[in-house]
Amino acid sequence: MTEATPRLSIFPLARERTFDPPDELTRRRAEAPLQRMMYGDGHEGWLATGYAESRAILADARFSSRPELMHSALPQRVELRRGPLPPGFFLQMDPPDHTRYRRLLTGQFTVRRMKQLEPRIHDITESRLDAMEREGAPADLVRSFALPIPSLVICEMLGVPYEDREKFQHDSSVILDLEASTDEITAARDDLLAYLGALVAAKRKDPGDDMLSGLTASGELTDAEIAGMGLLLLIAGHETTANMLGLGTFALLTNPRQLAVVRDDPGAVENAVEELLRYLSILHIGPTRTALEDVEIGGTLVRAGESVTLSLGAANRDPERFEGGDTLDVTRSAQGHLSFGHGIHQCLGQQLARVEMRMAYPALLRRFPGLRLAVPPEEVPMRATSAVYGVRRLPVLW
Repeated sequence: MTEATPRLSIFPLARERTFDPPDELTRRRAEAPLQRMMYGDGHEGWLATGYAESRAILADARFSSRPELMHSALPQRVELRRGPLPPGFFLQMDPPDHTRYRRLLTGQFTVRRMKQLEPRIHDITESRLDAMEREGAPADLVRSFALPIPSLVICEMLGVPYEDREKFQHDSSVILDLEASTDEITAARDDLLAYLGALVAAKRKDPGDDMLSGLTASGELTDAEIAGMGLLLLIAGHETTANMLGLGTFALLTNPRQLAVVRDDPGAVENAVEELLRYLSILHIGPTRTALEDVEIGGTLVRAGESVTLSLGAANRDPERFEGGDTLDVTRSAQGHLSFGHGIHQCLGQQLARVEMRMAYPALLRRFPGLRLAVPPEEVPMRATSAVYGVRRLPVLW
């Protein structure tokens, strides 16, 4: 970093172009893939924008995910980091607690288990397409397609009634809102935990063939722990895939040649999904890790107690790893991208998300070969202040 480049103060969120990470992050990556950043609470920590550096941090057990050790890259989230962690919310735990909770779920998300779910995911996808066709154009693709598919799937897996979707979708959006106050986020989280706690208690009395019932039957967890695990799975299980389906379709509609490949070549769909995941990198900020001891990353010393915030969007565009990475190319082999994370916290539901996207994108484009935006691209409203980036609405015609 040259003397002419000032130290970054607070993580940049504003995007100059819809599908690209903020230009500030791209500039920083070109100067130094790991450099100093001032956090919202005054802590002097680090920003990681390079692929190799980000992957190394995610893989290193000397970096902690525990929130009480972290510093917040955004001023409005400073107090939230200091709040108590819900029991069972293992995303923000280190081993051995993280290991214990994750072990109980691993069998539910294997490739084999996802294969078994494919017929049901296919049926859900087709039913949403049928409903879209009946309702006619114009349609909001988020409301009609992108959000219902992963919501229905994760509800069935967990044993959450889909008719309660307005509650959990609202609370999830507040929890992920980067501009929401600590009180608003805490209230939404507590509301969802109370809802899940009551559901878990009911399943102890009358279990079903679902994941929450299975966790109650394990005898290893309290109701509060299961509710905390359910909170993580419910939010992650529908928010991430829903936003990938919405934003990914938007990206394809503005890249007709790429869209044609996904629509017409079944053999290209797997690569296309990985490329969309890499190119869009919908996690808007983070993750953040804190060094438990002095660690050298790419020749730079990160001292014990210092936090590092990663930009997966910048890392997934790093030209050192993905040549021409600022261009969407669905024929590219994007294997190794970091959109699902890396290391022990790599997304547990990544295979589920892949199955949903591999089915949904081509099914949508084949059912509606004339699918197009109903408004100019610049008028599509974005989730610019959500931790999970995407589109709020995607008006389409066909």
